[in-house]
Formats: sequence, C-alpha cells, structure tokens
Amino acid sequence: MMGYLLAPLTIALIAGVMAALIALVDMVANNYGDVDVDINEGKKTMNVKGGSSLLLTLSSEGLYLPSACGGRGSCGACKCKVNSDIGPHLPTETPYLTPEEMQDNVRLACQVKVKAPIGIEIPEDLFNVKQFDAKVLSIKDVTYDIKEVLFDLGDETVEFEAGKYVQLVIPPYDKIKGTTQRAYSMSSRPSDKNHIEVLVRLVPGGIATTYVHEQLKEGDQMALVGPFGDFRRTDSNSVMICVAGGSGMAPFKSMLYDMAEKGDTSRELWYFFGARSTRDMFYLDEMRELEQKLPNFHFVPALSEPEDGDGWDGPTGLITEVLDSYLKKDILSEGKTLEGYLCGSPGMIDACNRVMTDNGISLDNIYYDKFA
Repeated sequence: MMGYLLAPLTIALIAGVMAALIALVDMVANNYGDVDVDINEGKKTMNVKGGSSLLLTLSSEGLYLPSACGGRGSCGACKCKVNSDIGPHLPTETPYLTPEEMQDNVRLACQVKVKAPIGIEIPEDLFNVKQFDAKVLSIKDVTYDIKEVLFDLGDETVEFEAGKYVQLVIPPYDKIKGTTQRAYSMSSRPSDKNHIEVLVRLVPGGIATTYVHEQLKEGDQMALVGPFGDFRRTDSNSVMICVAGGSGMAPFKSMLYDMAEKGDTSRELWYFFGARSTRDMFYLDEMRELEQKLPNFHFVPALSEPEDGDGWDGPTGLITEVLDSYLKKDILSEGKTLEGYLCGSPGMIDACNRVMTDNGISLDNIYYDKFA
C-alpha cells in the first residue's frame, strides 16, 4: 500500500526537479545579454535584456501592442512587421496570418523571442497607447447580464476616437494564476478625457467577464491599457448603417454622443439594435434623446423572441431580417451611398455582410468591430 502512495509522490518530485533544472539551464545557456530594438526605422530605439517575448519586452518599456488574450497566442492581435531575419513563422502564428502578411514578414509579437538585434514596424498611433491605473467609479446593471463600468483615470487623461477599445488587465483570482487582458470597446464620450466607460456582458466561464461581474467592486483599482483599434466612422457623407446587439452597443453609444456634441447633425444614420426579449434591451431612453439631438438619426430596436407580457410593439425577427426590410423599404434610394458599421460576434457580422452586399453595399465600405 505504501508503495502505491510513494510512486506518484516520487514521480511528482522528479518532475518538479527536472522543471527547475530546465528553467535554470534556460537562464544560463540562453543568456542573450542586452539587445537593441529599432522601431519604425529609428522613430524609437531601446536597449533591452534579451530572452523575453517581443510583446512583453515592448510593454516593459512602455510601448503597448494590442493583445486581447494577454500574450498567450490565441487572439492574433499583436501583429507587427519584422524587418530582421528571425527565422520562419511558427505554427502558433500561421493560423492568424494571411499569405500576404506572411510574405511581408508580419509576426505575432507574443510568439517572437528577442534574442538578437531586431527591427520592427508598428502603426504610429500605438505610440500614444498608455497603461492607466484606474479607479472603479461606478458599476451599474443595464441588463441582467451586462454591466456598465465607469473608471476614473485620476490625474491621467485619455485621447481617443469613438470606436476604439481598451484592454482590462485582469488580476489573479480563483480562475487564473497570473494576470491576463481582455479587450472592451469604450462606450464613453471622447470629450470626457478623465474617464473610461465599458460594457461587459457576462459570458459563462469567461475569465474577464466573471471577474468583472463577481469580483470587481466600486473603489477597486484596475489597470487599463489603450486606446487601441481602427474602428471609427469615416469623414464621408455616406449614410451610416450600424448594427449591433448586447455589449456591441458600446462603440455606437460613444460615436452618437460624439456626433451630438460636435454638432454633426447632417449625416443620415440608421442604428439597428437586436435583442432576444425586452430584458435584453437597454439604453432605449438614451437613444430616443439622441434622436432629438440628431434629426437624421434613426434608432431601430428589434426583438427576435419577444415574450408574452413584453408589450413590445416594435419590429420583431432576426436583426438581419429587420435590416434587410428597412434597407429595401426605407433607406435605399437613387443617389445615396451607404456604409456599414457592425459590432458583434463573427457570425452576426458575416450574416450582416451578406445582407448589406445583397443590397448593394460594397465590402470595402463595411467596417466592423468583431468580438474575439
């Protein structure tokens, strides 16, 4: 009996010792010393200790690349062009890169280890990304599974265009041993430079959403990294056709308040917001108030499965069906040019793309914020 107990303990002890030896050998044998990193052909240079991933190396120097998965290689967001020869693409990179990107030597920064002098290229706006030590000012339930979280940035200020996102740095708790990051579109107004607001829908088992819904409290401190993203409205006069559901409301709330504050009242905009039943619908009063401030703004909420007693008298059906009906009957007319703006799951975005292209909107004129 004692032998049965000792065997697994011995194996565990040997495995632990081997892991420690491997880590020690890696530290000694793979001592890369100081390494030079050149960014955007001399725009910024840094001399760093080699051995860490490019993503971690850059963030330790205050330069943040987007990483919705926290550097675990599962989101494909931390892309950058590498101008140095660092070897072939890894199998962990290729699922997230197009053939054109691979030909152009685009890499995932979380999978590239800084071993020797390296030159990279990143979008210029990433030089403006910062990490904020924010305080949770308020947490409000806007539906049974969506929380509106408002952060106070203290003495810091944020500059962003409506449509961008931040990454919440989730600290260790019972679901994770280390920190991780998740991306959330900002629902706050760009004019309010001292606060950041996000909408977080609870995803069963989700690391970040569970933390926000069950652990985070008003008064807590949380690190935020951003702003990131290229989802924004264009400067054209084309009719904006916006579609979202759930927490996909966030970037459109930001855009609409931004337009109202800037007096951008001439542009025609239709916003289709889909929900299952009335308990999933929110911000109705805010959207109606914005319709008064923006005379060419039309808000179209729709329920796919209204319940008995909902008292719903608005459009019903899948949001793609409602969108198609309105495009054909109320929006399309000769001389109008249309642009699509979508925020939601890949499935929702693909379905809306089909409806929009079937109604004459080019894919080149459809912009989206796709949930990972």
